[in-house]
Amino acid sequence: MRHARRRIVRRAARLAAVGGLLLGGTMVTRAVAGEPPGPSAAPRTLAQTASGAGAGLVARLGGDRTAGHWVDADGRPVVAVTDGSTAEAVRRAGATAKEVRHSMTELRSAAATLRSAPRVPGTAWALDYRSNEVVVRGDRTVSGADWSRLTGVAEGIGGFVRMERTEGVFTTRLNGAEPILSTAGRCSAGFNVTDGTSDFILTAGHCGPTGSVWFGDGKGDRQIGRTVAGSFPGDDFSLVEYAGGKAGDAADVVAVGGGKGVRITGTGEPAVGQRVFRSGSTSGLREGRVTALDATVNYPEGTVTGLIETDVCAEPGDSGGPMFSEGVALGVTSGGSGDCAKGGTTFFQPLPEAMAALGVRLVVSGRDGAAAGTSAPPATGAAGAGASGAGASAPATGAGGTPLLARLADRRNVGPGLLVVAGSLVALVATRWIRTEQDRKAYRRQYSATWN
Repeated sequence: MRHARRRIVRRAARLAAVGGLLLGGTMVTRAVAGEPPGPSAAPRTLAQTASGAGAGLVARLGGDRTAGHWVDADGRPVVAVTDGSTAEAVRRAGATAKEVRHSMTELRSAAATLRSAPRVPGTAWALDYRSNEVVVRGDRTVSGADWSRLTGVAEGIGGFVRMERTEGVFTTRLNGAEPILSTAGRCSAGFNVTDGTSDFILTAGHCGPTGSVWFGDGKGDRQIGRTVAGSFPGDDFSLVEYAGGKAGDAADVVAVGGGKGVRITGTGEPAVGQRVFRSGSTSGLREGRVTALDATVNYPEGTVTGLIETDVCAEPGDSGGPMFSEGVALGVTSGGSGDCAKGGTTFFQPLPEAMAALGVRLVVSGRDGAAAGTSAPPATGAAGAGASGAGASAPATGAGGTPLLARLADRRNVGPGLLVVAGSLVALVATRWIRTEQDRKAYRRQYSATWN
């Protein structure tokens, strides 16, 4: 009876250890797949590589033979092409080719025709590379007569312009990562940038005109800076110069809530299908995918062109907040429709275009002072912002990081899963060793009895 109980205990221990291995492996997998990289993590580059490969092929083959590119569900580049010979060239380059009827030149010509038509507030359109169409959307504020008139323009272009009605209202998201306040309303800090002499917050242009004074700390009792340049409508970006001239510590970290942040390592261009994250002071960290590029939105205040369209949700107050992917800064929140309860469409001002127009670059990390004179090329370290406290330090995720024990105990990191795996392996080894010892002792007893 005693031996039977021992066998049952050993089997139960082995089963528990195997179960622990499976559970720990699942925890590690989910932590790695579900979280954006932390400040000390090296950025993943699979999507960036695929996007760069697709963009390079489109640039080399030209707008008459191609119609855009995107990243598929497996992270591989896909290029839309208009003929078989171009498709073969794309396949030889290692990408997937999809033959379509209409070229990029035709899609852009259709968008230009829509822009030249009488402006209708509450409408937006973008180039949908995957469907090879120009998609026109109208919110609930667009009257039947205006929608009918715009539909007539679309029909005159051709069958590749798709008309859709959408719920909600296309608005700027005034009112982020961290909140910044002025008499114009509440917005979110975007990315910290520098002109080599002073540091700035790059945020949305509709947040306030030049001369707007901004405050932080959530109570409006600490002056952050003043808007010194910007563009809206047409574009949607502006520069807020820090009152002290410097961004401070952790200027390359984007706040994502809970005292945590993500370190930004450079700038880049997004690709359709790419997974992206957005942080804002109203709705916090949200994720989704890029759905279209070169979008035009007719806000009540004016028309903005060249935007990034996504299915990431946003709400009032998220304006100007940072959008990033794999540690790469992509844009700042402009506006959209819907909310984070029902979902919606959100548009972003591309970051490289804004920085080029303003003559600034992302703040470089690992320097004495916030504005080093060195440049920040896309693949090198640094840049970010919307950092904790709009330039304040981010103690939970700074360069030094949190203590090892705290990181291992955080259920959103891989630490707990690794601990479960390690414990399960120890349990398996222990049960095997105990069984071996018991078998050895039993053999000695039997041998001794037989010998005697």
